[in-house]
Amino acid sequence: MQMRMPGQLMMSPMDRDPGMTRPTPYMGQPDFRIYELNKRLQQRTEESDNLWWDAFTTEFFEDDATLTLTFCLEDGPKRYTIGRTLLPRYFRSVYEGGVTDLYYVLKHPKESFHNTTITLDCDQAMMVTQHGKPMFTNVVTEGRLILEFTFDDLMRIRSWHFAIRQHRELIPRSVIAVQQDPAMVEQLSKNITRQGLTSYTLNFLRLCVILEPMQELMSRHKAYGLNPRDCLKTTLFQKWQRMVAPPGKEATRPPSKRRKRKASTGNNSNSNSRDGAPTGKQKRSPGPPGFNISTSVPGDVMMVGEPTLMGGEFGDEDERLITRLENNQYESNGNEDEQDKFQHSPALQHSPWGGQDKKTPQPPTSSSGGPPTSGGGEVETKVE
Repeated sequence: MQMRMPGQLMMSPMDRDPGMTRPTPYMGQPDFRIYELNKRLQQRTEESDNLWWDAFTTEFFEDDATLTLTFCLEDGPKRYTIGRTLLPRYFRSVYEGGVTDLYYVLKHPKESFHNTTITLDCDQAMMVTQHGKPMFTNVVTEGRLILEFTFDDLMRIRSWHFAIRQHRELIPRSVIAVQQDPAMVEQLSKNITRQGLTSYTLNFLRLCVILEPMQELMSRHKAYGLNPRDCLKTTLFQKWQRMVAPPGKEATRPPSKRRKRKASTGNNSNSNSRDGAPTGKQKRSPGPPGFNISTSVPGDVMMVGEPTLMGGEFGDEDERLITRLENNQYESNGNEDEQDKFQHSPALQHSPWGGQDKKTPQPPTSSSGGPPTSGGGEVETKVE
């Protein structure tokens, strides 16, 4: 029985017979994607720059992909997770640490299909790296590899989790046989990696733990030009807002926190005349046709500003700044004419309360045609 190594196609009788045509391989297998990944890594050269590594990551990883490595060192277990933006730098750090070749071997992988993803679980996965310094060494890192692919034509990796169990460092026997110096033999017996990872890659993973959470601060500093301390304060404040007010619940704020509009003391006479006018249960429209703020709105105009998140001028519960503007161009006669037009509108005639409104006594007017004075008597308004 012929055994098929992971990453290799099964040899069929048609392959051994030159007279028969070789069938087209099935391109949708997840382990074949690992074979393509290994093949692409072998095409790397010393001149491969950041653009090459970014193209490599775009070909095999999703835009929101994550890579997780778990292993145990002398000081305890470690877990490192990096995002898509740092994946090109991770693979490049492997080669910059002295590795000349890198490939993955999967033995007996198991596949499971879901709605939008394909999960490949291999309990006997190996990461093989070849080192040229200080001398030729073959490092085999064994562990469990769990890959999550997107179920589409590209089949890119969405999640990469490699749990390292052990590693072995292999050197040629001929190298030890020719060594006569005991100090050199002892030097060769020392490991050049820690759990199959070079010190260069380990230092990079430690930096990723610090740098990746700071990417939001860096982008905010680049966009708004804030200093690092202000960037940190703004980011923490926004995270706190998202924690206390989840999405969809921003409107459920206590009413006691809202500002109340206060009437101006300089326009008490105008407000009294408006309150005394019997209008029944009708409410005036805030914006009738031909609405002009300079002639139709009495009293004060409240200007509401946007919250200043970047300026640092935060109020209680991030309240908006309200500016009061005096409206000196208000004409009381125009207001009375609009009330008369509204009371004699056709819609009021069909109102079930139209009879009650018609019987409501009209307020007395002064000889000058202006609003009623305070000494003209009280006006009783019936409100149901």
